[in-house]
Amino acid sequence: MSTPALVVNNLKKRYATGTEALKGVSLTVPAGDFFALLGPNGAGKTTIIGIATGLVNKTEGTVSVFGHDIDSETELAKAQIGLVGQEVNFNPFEKPFDILVNQAGFYGVPREVAMPRAKELLTDLGLGEKMFQNGLTLSGGMKRRLMIARALVHKPKFLILDEPTAGVDVELRRGMWDYLKKLTSEGLTILLTTHYLEEAEQLAKHVAIIRKGEIVANGTMDEILAMHSGGAAKDGYKGGRLEEVFIQLTSDK
Repeated sequence: MSTPALVVNNLKKRYATGTEALKGVSLTVPAGDFFALLGPNGAGKTTIIGIATGLVNKTEGTVSVFGHDIDSETELAKAQIGLVGQEVNFNPFEKPFDILVNQAGFYGVPREVAMPRAKELLTDLGLGEKMFQNGLTLSGGMKRRLMIARALVHKPKFLILDEPTAGVDVELRRGMWDYLKKLTSEGLTILLTTHYLEEAEQLAKHVAIIRKGEIVANGTMDEILAMHSGGAAKDGYKGGRLEEVFIQLTSDK
């Protein structure tokens, strides 16, 4: 059996203010999976991602990435991950091509390897004509795709997408998902957080739902969808099956 991409065990995060962002979270993301981590704003999704990627210090618990503990094998764990965060965070005065080549250098990828790889990624993500233009010329959707390309340039085994399609139009979102599904079919593991629940329902093999720092559901997509009661719609509106389960599990009664 292959080593899971991510194993989180009894993970807790308590801030100095006393706020408990995570209250003993445990979950496993299988290698090669398309895994959706869902929850309302402030539920703890980004905190989990921050801890896994070394951006946030945990209070208790353990996290490993492809068997590498984030505390004792920090660099090995980080090398497995490509992260696309919520905020656009590249230098807008740089060219997309240079952004990717420089990012690859941070992971020890030689320029002669990084340059053709950057061109291929930017072309695959529809940025071929923009790769040598100033980043300021990119639309919002192009900036999101550039961040995905940057996250993939060092060939990570595990791609983490934190709200990657926020503000991206439907056509561009579909193109992004087609590309990412292709990568998953080739062995890349993806962890996705999104508020577009219909996308998660179509894309993910497994899903975990978090509410107020605790996992309230965790299983295959079919298992989670089977929790749908099929009852009357709340307030007269009825969404997709995943949306209905999500509301059942996360709304304040």
